[in-house]
Amino acid sequence: MKERLSAEERRRQIVEAAVELFSRKGFRGTRTREIAEAAGISEAMIFKHFATKRELYSAIIEAKSATEELLASAAAAASHNDDAGVLRAVGLKMIEQTEADPSLMRLLLFSALEGHELSDIFFESRVKRLHEFLSDYIQKRIDGKQFRSVNALVAARGFIGMVVHYLLIHELFGIKRPSRSSPEEVVELFTSIFLRGIER
Repeated sequence: MKERLSAEERRRQIVEAAVELFSRKGFRGTRTREIAEAAGISEAMIFKHFATKRELYSAIIEAKSATEELLASAAAAASHNDDAGVLRAVGLKMIEQTEADPSLMRLLLFSALEGHELSDIFFESRVKRLHEFLSDYIQKRIDGKQFRSVNALVAARGFIGMVVHYLLIHELFGIKRPSRSSPEEVVELFTSIFLRGIER
C-alpha cells in the first residue's frame, strides 16, 4: 500500500512536476492533466492544493527563485564596501543556483517569450530585486567617489548580463564549458573586467 504524503510533500511533488513540464514544453504547451499524470495524481488533486493556476505559479517562484540567499551573500560584502566581494557573491550564486537547477532560467525565458503572467512575478521577485540591489550599491560607491559617474542601473545590468550570457550559452545551448575554467575563475574574470571599467 502506498504511503500517504503530507499536504506539504504533495504540494512539493506537484510543483516539481509542473516545473519539469513547464521548463521543457513552456506554459502554453503544458496542460493541468499532464502535470497530474507526471505527479501520479488526479487533476482534481492539483486544484485541491492550488485553487488557481496563479497559486501554483507563486509556489513555483517560492520554491525556485532563492533570491534571498543570493542577496544575503552579497549584502554581507556590501556592508564592508567590498566591491569585488559583492560582484563575486552575485555572480557565483547566480551560476551555482542555475547549475544546480537550470529549470529556473528556462522558466524565466518561457514566461517572458510567451507573455505569461508568471513573467511579471518572476521579474518583480528576482530580476528587479537583484538589479535594484546592485544598482543601489554601485550608486553608493559613485556618491562616495570610489566609482566614476555612470548610470548605476545600466552598469548593474551590464555585470548581471555578463553572467546571464555565460549561463545561457552553457545551460540553454549546451555549449561545453571551457576546460580549466571553474565558476570561481569565470566570476573573477567578469569582476575584474567590470571593476577596471567602473573604478575612478
